[in-house]
Amino acid sequence: MVTPVAKRQAVDHIRGVLALSERRACALVGLARRVARYISTRADDVVLRQRLRELAGQRRRFGYRRLSYLLAREGLTPNHKKLFRLYQEEGLKVRHRGGRKRALGTRSPMTVPQEPGQRWSLDFVSDALICGRRFRILAVIDDFSRENLALVADTSLSGGRVARELTVLVERYGKPLMIVSDNGTEFTSHAILKWADGMQIEWHYIAPGKPQQNGFVESFNGRLRDECLNETLFTSLTHARQILADWREDYNTVRPHSQLNGIPINRILHNKSKRDPSCWPQTQKFQLNSCQHCPVKLLNKDHKNI
Repeated sequence: MVTPVAKRQAVDHIRGVLALSERRACALVGLARRVARYISTRADDVVLRQRLRELAGQRRRFGYRRLSYLLAREGLTPNHKKLFRLYQEEGLKVRHRGGRKRALGTRSPMTVPQEPGQRWSLDFVSDALICGRRFRILAVIDDFSRENLALVADTSLSGGRVARELTVLVERYGKPLMIVSDNGTEFTSHAILKWADGMQIEWHYIAPGKPQQNGFVESFNGRLRDECLNETLFTSLTHARQILADWREDYNTVRPHSQLNGIPINRILHNKSKRDPSCWPQTQKFQLNSCQHCPVKLLNKDHKNI
């Protein structure tokens, strides 16, 4: 939409360049002659404009409505329509955010674990008590041995809480080379980023909408829900923690695992020949390339990440 001001400027330009009369210039532009002759008697509002620019610079996320409150505190009370006009004329605008900032993590090929303790996977599972109260479970597994390292149940699990639980696991099992997770708010929080940087552990975020990239823990979550959560009614959070601890013990020490030829995880872990590849699940049937920057090998780009 062309404003009357712009049309008046066009009329003046045509008259100056083509030496046409006011009548013909207005006819070409489509502007009434009385509008072309209009001379504004409106005040310049220099003080208001200057203060509006200053406040907008200090409060970049404030629109003209919020700025009007700040101006009113200083005794400047323009009409809201006038303030909006000045706001636009000064070229002020609140930028629309492109969405919450997310930690992208590494986009390099995911490291392939060659032995236990090199790569962990994390994910959340939710359930409810019989009273209807929801609670969440943080599941941590070793991608190579399939060992369940932790099942942490609570009504709220923040990024800081996840970092503290991971610190306990590092003290117990040693520091992994990589941790894999989805893009949940807890895993992309500043607490987790700070923890991973301080521990010097590479944190790999899977692509959004691609849970199969974190297949090990997703498969574990299915077993957990099918064999434990769907079979038990939890009366309290304490009861849920006890049931989960018992199930975790059974999962690691008694439950047969098809990828381990029906042998429990615990028996393999305590076997003296655990470094023997024949004792471990044969899941890494891909061509591997050595990388001088990585302590373990990387998958070839022609093959899918695990």
